[in-house]
Amino acid sequence: MRALLRWTWRLMLLALIALVLVQFWFVVHIWYWTSHNPQTTAFMASRLERLRERDPNAALRHQWVSYDRISVHLKRAVVAAEDAKFLDHDGFDWEAIQKAYQKNVKKGRIVSGGSTISQQLAKNLFLSGERTWWRKLQEAAITVMIETIMTKRRILEIYLNVIEWGSGVFGAEAATRHHFGVTAAALRPEQAARLAAMVPSPRRYGPGYETAYLQRRADIILSRMPAAPVP
Repeated sequence: MRALLRWTWRLMLLALIALVLVQFWFVVHIWYWTSHNPQTTAFMASRLERLRERDPNAALRHQWVSYDRISVHLKRAVVAAEDAKFLDHDGFDWEAIQKAYQKNVKKGRIVSGGSTISQQLAKNLFLSGERTWWRKLQEAAITVMIETIMTKRRILEIYLNVIEWGSGVFGAEAATRHHFGVTAAALRPEQAARLAAMVPSPRRYGPGYETAYLQRRADIILSRMPAAPVP
């Protein structure tokens, strides 16, 4: 019995050490990315793997562009659409989380997440798309790390460069060229609102694709953009 307890404690200690090392690995990467641009993310790698299941020669479209070379219209549109309190919270919008929970309970399924830009960035950079309690806990921990180590400007810069905006299309520069044939710096307000409206379901919309829902959503975002503060 004592031997069993001793081995149990040893296994628990090893598990704790492994957990600490994993968290340290996350911290080191986040710190490094405060001044260096991530070349890929966990989500990008996952998408490329899936694309190559159908086409072994598939490649992602992605080109990093600095914060100053991204239209302020796109920054405002994404903040207005995804995280209106981005500059005010510390990584979590508890009011939005509560509303999402109530909405999901009413619908009887998950239809809304209430995630902030920081939470979405944590997931995109490091995690898989599975919905488990462990993954959600790790996402929360990484979100705290990101908010502690990075500035809001850097968080938004990386986010705009790594989220998906079409099948295999990642980041603002590739997205604006793919959908509108212009650079990220030249994006007009209406175009920015349309791109922001695509974020929840980016692979549903191709260049020139039009739906009544997309237009309504883009119009709402466009109306909110002047009041959306950005770093």
